[in-house]
Amino acid sequence: MPNIPQASQSCQVLIIGTGFGGLGMAIQLQKSGISDFMLLEKADAIGGTWRDNSYPGAACDVPSHLYSFSFEPKTDWSRKFAPQAEIHAYMQHCVDKYGLAKHVRLRSEVISAAFDEAAGIWRVTLGNGEELAAPVLISACGQLNQPAYPVLPGIDQFQGQAFHSARWRHDIDLSGKRVAVIGTGASAIQFVPQIQPKVAQLRLFQRSPAYVLAKPDRHYRTWELALMRRMPWLQVIDRGFEYLYHEVRGLAFISMPWLMKVYRFSFERHLNKYIRDPHLRAQLQPDYPMGCKRILISNDFYPALARPNVNVISSAISHVSADAIITADGREHPCDVLIYGTGFTATDFLAPMRIRGLGGLELNQAWQDGAEAYKGISVNGFPNLFILYGPNTNLGHNSIIYMLESQFRYVLGCLSLLRVQNARYMDVKAPVQQRFNQRIQLRSHRTIWEQGCTSWYKTASGKSTNNWPGYTITYRLQTQAPALADYDCIR
Repeated sequence: MPNIPQASQSCQVLIIGTGFGGLGMAIQLQKSGISDFMLLEKADAIGGTWRDNSYPGAACDVPSHLYSFSFEPKTDWSRKFAPQAEIHAYMQHCVDKYGLAKHVRLRSEVISAAFDEAAGIWRVTLGNGEELAAPVLISACGQLNQPAYPVLPGIDQFQGQAFHSARWRHDIDLSGKRVAVIGTGASAIQFVPQIQPKVAQLRLFQRSPAYVLAKPDRHYRTWELALMRRMPWLQVIDRGFEYLYHEVRGLAFISMPWLMKVYRFSFERHLNKYIRDPHLRAQLQPDYPMGCKRILISNDFYPALARPNVNVISSAISHVSADAIITADGREHPCDVLIYGTGFTATDFLAPMRIRGLGGLELNQAWQDGAEAYKGISVNGFPNLFILYGPNTNLGHNSIIYMLESQFRYVLGCLSLLRVQNARYMDVKAPVQQRFNQRIQLRSHRTIWEQGCTSWYKTASGKSTNNWPGYTITYRLQTQAPALADYDCIR
């Protein structure tokens, strides 16, 4: 890589974010012999999503052995589906084992980044005004880092406490309170059962119900943990079986949507088991094809909704008063605390950072019709910028860690290509990116996600920007190594 002109601080690689993407990339850089890198973290601790989402009941919906690095196996997960604190501790373990702490800068939020074409470097500006420089910039911000807040008329008049589940207020005691929860997504189905026994009244406002299946979760038995400690290869086998099971599930999402009928039967059985009230059961019946939105798993969500202190409200919210939510039917629903379980602005990707590439091109200009990237990693006009968990790399059927590990290898291949070509920078060719994304959109139309619903998988205009419309093994094969012909390498 080229020498870097002086800035306030310089290195060879800058990584934005310390979630699974950022930490895994840093470890692989070290293993490849690159030690001159820096991880920039806006918060005061590492962890990304698993640091921010500390709400009661927060846990993974992918099996523990699959939701961890293949190169750093953990044989002593406490449960089949690990809770948030355990996942965060695993990430800290990775930091400690691989000596990443010296590379991490906390409380260092990236405000903007601009590519200096003449020098072949990225100039990155932090929130405190400090400028950093590096030839290579890697975004590991992911898709789920900016909470989405609903626009509610009158919310500024609300006199109670209000917060997002990704910014949980642990200092607020919910005991005996009237609590309103807006949203019935992946976070809400986890924290609602945890707070329900504590609160006086819980009102759950749903725009559209979700498909919820039973969660095959349990504690690992003592003898199972002992066996895995003595024979670590058992963990590898378990991970392999879990991977194959989840990969086969992709048939229903990607190739054979009619297979969703099997999962629909499981949903109906799970719903009918716990919800006996016909009116409530009708409220919890989605009106869109199963799989079109994210399928959720929980064993305690439906039992919680059946409790006498819980009301599910399907009427649209009209406005908010000082102490209540008023719905479109004119009913007033008093509340002391308002919790947003409304997910994230997943289609915004690198926002709110301002990224400028060749000729001063703004990334938000390049993405004005919806985010896209070559293999979800490279964007034309933004040389030496590599995105982890970028556009069209999210999954509906398997572990994102597998996708990230494919991306790590591809990015390392790009860095090797830069070195071999003695190039200042590499920029994916516009026709290459265009052809790739035309295929992505065409394949997306055939998936279950395009079967007649709106979701965070797509932009408001309907462009599929988030999900990979294929199998993880296909993505792994496509990202084995970068092809020189796909990039302009500028010396």
